[in-house]
Amino acid sequence: MQENSLNRAERLRPIVIEVGGEPQGVVVPDAEGYRFLAVKLPAFAIDGQLFPNIETAHLAVSQAVQDGEAA
Repeated sequence: MQENSLNRAERLRPIVIEVGGEPQGVVVPDAEGYRFLAVKLPAFAIDGQLFPNIETAHLAVSQAVQDGEAA
């Protein structure tokens, strides 16, 4: 029983999204993909958004940071 709990915890572990070596937030598994949770101001524009995979989330975070720097 404990093994199942450990396996589930491993699958639910947040994955850090960095841009330029700076952590911008994390993605957490969701029933429909991955939800982004921002921790830095430039990434708050997409806080809470759902993405189909981690790569798509990373691209969106990179774009949000770039857009925030241009403003």
